[in-house]
Amino acid sequence: MNDYIATRYAQFLQDLETVVNIDSASDHLPGLAQVAAFFERRFSTLGWYVKTHRFLEGFGPCLQSSNVNPESFQGQYDVLCLGHIDTVFPEGTAQERPFRLVNGRAMGPGVADMKAGLTAALHVAETLEKFGISKKLSVCMAFNSDEEIGSPASRPWIETLAQRSKRVFVLEPCRATGDYVLQRKGVGFYQILCRGKAAHAGVEPEKGINAVVELAHQILKINSFGNPEKGTTVNVDVASGGTKTNVIPEYASAFIDIRVTDPEEIHRIETLFAELPQQASMPGVRVEVSGGVNRPPMVPSPATLKLWDHIAKIGAELGLAMNWIASGGGSDGNFTAALGVPTIDALGPQGGRAHSEDEYLELHHITPTVQLLCNVCAALADGVIE
Repeated sequence: MNDYIATRYAQFLQDLETVVNIDSASDHLPGLAQVAAFFERRFSTLGWYVKTHRFLEGFGPCLQSSNVNPESFQGQYDVLCLGHIDTVFPEGTAQERPFRLVNGRAMGPGVADMKAGLTAALHVAETLEKFGISKKLSVCMAFNSDEEIGSPASRPWIETLAQRSKRVFVLEPCRATGDYVLQRKGVGFYQILCRGKAAHAGVEPEKGINAVVELAHQILKINSFGNPEKGTTVNVDVASGGTKTNVIPEYASAFIDIRVTDPEEIHRIETLFAELPQQASMPGVRVEVSGGVNRPPMVPSPATLKLWDHIAKIGAELGLAMNWIASGGGSDGNFTAALGVPTIDALGPQGGRAHSEDEYLELHHITPTVQLLCNVCAALADGVIE
């Protein structure tokens, strides 16, 4: 099987080039549909059951492919593989800098994050079919189109699939260091809006209420919400206010990024933000708060660590350095892990510099990645991994 996977390397690159050269930003619906259609055709060719979901207007399609009929299948999927079709790059990027090979790396928009992971899922499915492994294993591949914006439309679908699965493999890219991910911080975003009263700054400043000053007080307060000892970070990323130099500013706003390691910290943070509207520092000002924690922390459970030990052993036999790290960024694995489903993340091919024009994929890691996933599936099918 490993030798066969190695012979499919050229086809992998061809498939990867096809999807990388299709722009698929989270809001570019035609491109998202085009990528989804590519994978729909290929999974259908295998005889898999493929369904395209559209959950909310204005969002791209979500693709569900499985080797068992989801309408009649009553058990739990042995494996749920997650991936996302969307990238952060706007329409036109693929034309400006299309897929290319440079010094042992593949380059292009979304090449690592995460079109290589999607392509790996397809090649895993093809291999499982060729070697009859899929006859002993129930597998579901779920690709959403809104991960880069927090998965607002697809989260319920992902959570439903996870609850029907014994384990989850997230095909986000293996880190640039070669590490996998078993732990991620929870992610939250808040906006605070201060409403004051405009007035002429020189003629009658006493009739104004300075929203920027109020925002400054609120920012200092918010900055104290962090708890480094528990891994909670609070960062005011964007702040703005005022319109002209001779006008007391009527409005001021800020956007805040929250990262949480400890699930118990979520309630504390949410409570503190909920109290801000009642804690204005200046008379007559109104403080409004919106947002919240949208991705719970991903914390490795004993079952996850046990699963990792099996995967690490198989990876080591393939010559891979099997180490895992905790990441400050979020993924859809946050949702599945929070439900108690064993979740291993960053099982896609190795890459780096995601979300930048220098994003790359390590070519040498493609074949071992597909081999690892297929060998893990074979071990599950044979009962070597419970």
